[in-house]
Amino acid sequence: MLRIDRSIYDKIVSHARRDHPDEACGVVAGPEKSDRPERFIEMANAERSPTFYRFDSLEQLKVWREMDDRDEEPVVIYHSHTATEAYPSRTDISYASEPGAHYVLVSTREPDTVEFRSYRIVDGEVTEEPVEITGTGAGQ
Repeated sequence: MLRIDRSIYDKIVSHARRDHPDEACGVVAGPEKSDRPERFIEMANAERSPTFYRFDSLEQLKVWREMDDRDEEPVVIYHSHTATEAYPSRTDISYASEPGAHYVLVSTREPDTVEFRSYRIVDGEVTEEPVEITGTGAGQ
């Protein structure tokens, strides 16, 4: 199960809506081995595409080094789908390289509906998991 604070959930959804019609992407870091998504990191989609996302390699290197320096790991890796449901594509599955991460997808195909889903992707196998939104988001 993914437990995520309302404030971080709202930031992910906001980023997805703001970058539409292109896919948005980013990471939520947390203390190593904690499974607690705490630090929202919005990243640029190097592809600037409505059908594909890719982290910029230099930005990704910087973010991953910063997480290492802070004893953090990527707890959530998120991106949006602009015209399809929030389910990992074959490409998403092939690029999933963090077996401990929650892979969050947000569909922005319906402007008035939030479709926010989380998956574990390990060795090409996709497992959807429940999402629990915690807190009020205040003060963060």
